[in-house]
Amino acid sequence: MRQILVIHGPNLNLLGTREPQVYGSTTLAEINGMLEALGQELGLAVESFQSNHEGAIIDAIHAARGRSAGILINPGAYTHYSIAIRDAIAAVDLPVVEVHLSNTHKREEFRHRSVIAPVVVGTITGFGVESYRLGLRALAELTRNHEEG
Repeated sequence: MRQILVIHGPNLNLLGTREPQVYGSTTLAEINGMLEALGQELGLAVESFQSNHEGAIIDAIHAARGRSAGILINPGAYTHYSIAIRDAIAAVDLPVVEVHLSNTHKREEFRHRSVIAPVVVGTITGFGVESYRLGLRALAELTRNHEEG
């Protein structure tokens, strides 16, 4: 069974209570459970990881090499300025899909730019928890095609 690593960045541990008007009321545990169930349907083993620390996220990305078929990442605020996370993604040579709960382009100006986007396969933003589901479905297809090709 192909493994997908899901990485949740800073402050996402507070989902459900943190600015629910922006991020919704679904908790991180609920998102992880939803992704594990969807992963089963898609023939994927889903492993979730959350950290508020840039270095821990980079270590998780590095550890995915040779172990995971792809990465689904919500880098949170690191989206806008973490060259280190961007470089880690570029270095592991895995398909990576970036997701965001809110539509970052409808928010503050500083949220409009992603330094991660140029090194990922695609970005899904603005669909709430459905962003994660769409991203996992995309990775299921990408990794299936990668295995067959």
